[in-house]
Amino acid sequence: MAYPKRYTVTAALPYANGPIHLGHVAGAYLPADIYVRYLRQKKATVVFVSGTDEHGVPVVIRAQQEGVTPRQVVDKYHTLIKEALQGLGISFDIFARTSSPTHYETAADFFKVLHQKGVFEVYETDQYYDPVCKQFLSDRYIKGSCPSCKHPGAYGDQCEACGRTLSPEELIDPISAISGVAPILKSTKHWYLPLNRYEDWLKQWILEDHKDFKTNVYGQCKGWLDQGLQPRAVTRDLAWGIPVPLPEATGKVLYVWFDAPIGYISATKEWAKAQQIDWEPFWQDPDTKLVHFLGKDNIVFHCIIFPVMLKAHGSFILPQQVPANEFLNLEGQKLSTSRNHAVWLHDYLETFPGKADVLRYVLCTIAPENKDSDFTWQDFQDKNNRELVANLGNLVHRTLSLVHRYFDGLVPPSIAPNGADQTLLTDLMDAFTAVGDAIAQFKFKEALQLVMGYAALGNKYLTDRRPWHLVKSNPEEAGIVLHVTLQLIATVTLLIKPFLPTTGDKMAHMLGLQETGWGGDLDVTKLLQPGDRLLPPIVLFEKIEDDIIAAQRAKLQPNATEPVV
Repeated sequence: MAYPKRYTVTAALPYANGPIHLGHVAGAYLPADIYVRYLRQKKATVVFVSGTDEHGVPVVIRAQQEGVTPRQVVDKYHTLIKEALQGLGISFDIFARTSSPTHYETAADFFKVLHQKGVFEVYETDQYYDPVCKQFLSDRYIKGSCPSCKHPGAYGDQCEACGRTLSPEELIDPISAISGVAPILKSTKHWYLPLNRYEDWLKQWILEDHKDFKTNVYGQCKGWLDQGLQPRAVTRDLAWGIPVPLPEATGKVLYVWFDAPIGYISATKEWAKAQQIDWEPFWQDPDTKLVHFLGKDNIVFHCIIFPVMLKAHGSFILPQQVPANEFLNLEGQKLSTSRNHAVWLHDYLETFPGKADVLRYVLCTIAPENKDSDFTWQDFQDKNNRELVANLGNLVHRTLSLVHRYFDGLVPPSIAPNGADQTLLTDLMDAFTAVGDAIAQFKFKEALQLVMGYAALGNKYLTDRRPWHLVKSNPEEAGIVLHVTLQLIATVTLLIKPFLPTTGDKMAHMLGLQETGWGGDLDVTKLLQPGDRLLPPIVLFEKIEDDIIAAQRAKLQPNATEPVV
């Protein structure tokens, strides 16, 4: 199997108009981080980029709600989001911003190349305009009655009462959400990306060349292509954004959906400059594998629109994989930021200090890889107490305690393992291949289940062999059992690192394990040597009590303390 020379891995840019919640983490950031940490353990060349998406109407609306400027909004939430993701151990090489000078230059240059190639089509259309505020209105700035359910507070893009997707002209009695007056129609000129021209190419590239895309990704793309594509505006009338770099486009900015994915490229440029290396190979060398991690609401942008942009430009590689996840629900209901029915990442980290790995574990075990899944606080408690504490934590603590009690904290010799001992070691031989194959196929739940299965195997082995009894009659054989168990724990330490990095580091520290790699020439029977000194065991995981869980459930009562549009 031929491996790429390098990897460029992206995680979707979160909007800097509010904090992020567990749905964002499960959808994009955690799976991306697991994949990247796995690649790094394999000593692959990889850059992992993301950053905040800081333009567009949602930012402007949030600024109005808070009585501040759009710049103050994005500064506030960029910091909050970045620190929360760092707290969870998401190991970006760079977490950039689409308001940076590098991004402004990169996005403007990208537009100019397409313009010079004659890619864009220019149309004049009638759009809603607020005669009081003297500005064109985006869909979100127009309110009226829903034509379906008659709800009076529907927006120009969606009715949040019945969920129907709308266009502004469908609203009954539309008004400007800014001034409250009825908008008028006014002619305006915009530049459009003619997606329809690329339909045949997309059908070949996706439907024929990428049948290896996940079923949900492939199916959504096919649905769009079957319906036929239309030109899509890449500019809009708005003050907050990247100015369109044309003299005849004064007062217009690049549409946020156009500038945001270019943020991956500008982030890579910033990272490469800091590293004093060239950025181009990570985006222009065909021997680079480009992988996008995101939620299903971003599939079309990353599989249809951004590839068309890259293809039209002509200088960039295309994504080889887009392992998008479905949605994470909360306590049986859809996450709702307006009703505060969400678990905010920064709030979790403040409430559960030192338990980032517990959240990583739970979210990975319920990852919405192929269908929507559900986070519940009861399941969170059960997985912590019954799986992390009782399985992995128990295995490490009791094994190291026995070694310190009976062998002075030194790895015992393994002179002649018997059948049961050898069987366990044989089972470990394929561990890195089995877990690594699952990760490489973006089956992170399956991979973590395999890792925890090895921990369970170790617990069963200890219980069956009972070294605490053996040591009284045959200390040499008891030493063999503990030696084998320690090799299993060392193996699990390396396997668990992409999923639970802090836990993996703690385990490695207790074992004095120097190895940091993955598979290859690793001999799972010799990760630790007889006579190696072990540190006393520390508690890896603590039980979470019922009152803690009850307090978290109480936080989910309807309340609009975190309104996010």
